[in-house]
Amino acid sequence: MTILDTIIAHKRQEVATRQSLVPVKLLEQSFYMPAQPLSLRRYLLRDDLSGIIAEFKRKSPSKGVINAHAPVERTTLGYMQAGASALSVLTDTEFFGGKNEDLTTARRFNFCPILRKDFVVDEYQIIEAKSLGADAVLLIAAVLSGEEVLRLGRLAKSLGLEVLLEIHNDEELDKTLHPDAVSLVGVNNRNLHDFSVSLDTSGELAQRIPDEYVKVTESGLTTAADIEALRAVGYRGFLMGETFMRHSRPEKACAALVQQLRATEAVTLL
Repeated sequence: MTILDTIIAHKRQEVATRQSLVPVKLLEQSFYMPAQPLSLRRYLLRDDLSGIIAEFKRKSPSKGVINAHAPVERTTLGYMQAGASALSVLTDTEFFGGKNEDLTTARRFNFCPILRKDFVVDEYQIIEAKSLGADAVLLIAAVLSGEEVLRLGRLAKSLGLEVLLEIHNDEELDKTLHPDAVSLVGVNNRNLHDFSVSLDTSGELAQRIPDEYVKVTESGLTTAADIEALRAVGYRGFLMGETFMRHSRPEKACAALVQQLRATEAVTLL
């Protein structure tokens, strides 16, 4: 089994347990259920923002513990004050050290789109995401069939949530891209089998993604130059987590990168 297989097997058990403890009827009583979510797509297309989706995560299977002590409130609020376009919050506990409360905390302190980053395998998680205050959900093509993406995506859209479909190659794109279910397409530059990272993955897939979808690049981005290079081939969203979280003050690392990006843009305009 790959690490992804292990994660998904554990996630299915975890979701079954949560459903027995907190049924959908309780989720539907959440304060956030009737609220109108913010559009991740719209925020990424804004020219006055950086396009950065700043991620809060404590650890990962490939890197181990990244930052166990950064507070959610200060970090996420700092990300937005630094000029990020949106937030991504890991809610997986077993493998990424996250929790649902991280997202609800981020929601209380930020008026911006929040992506719930988790391994979605069941409709329950879509409803749960809305109940936590998320605006968008991640669907990973490597672990879902085309029919599952369509079903989960339609449910998300019925709740006002946008769907970021994560792909790694042409095959995943072809089998799972449904206009009725997906608003944004994210290319993960990390190989899920050996954890190697190459930004060439985003470069190679850029022209394969239809223009009606907002293109997001994920993993391996570290510099303003990386963002500029991928923006040049059509990407408008840049999901960055480890680059910021490995610093003691992730929000300051984000601010420094945004300043570099703006300085580069200013030079380009001269």
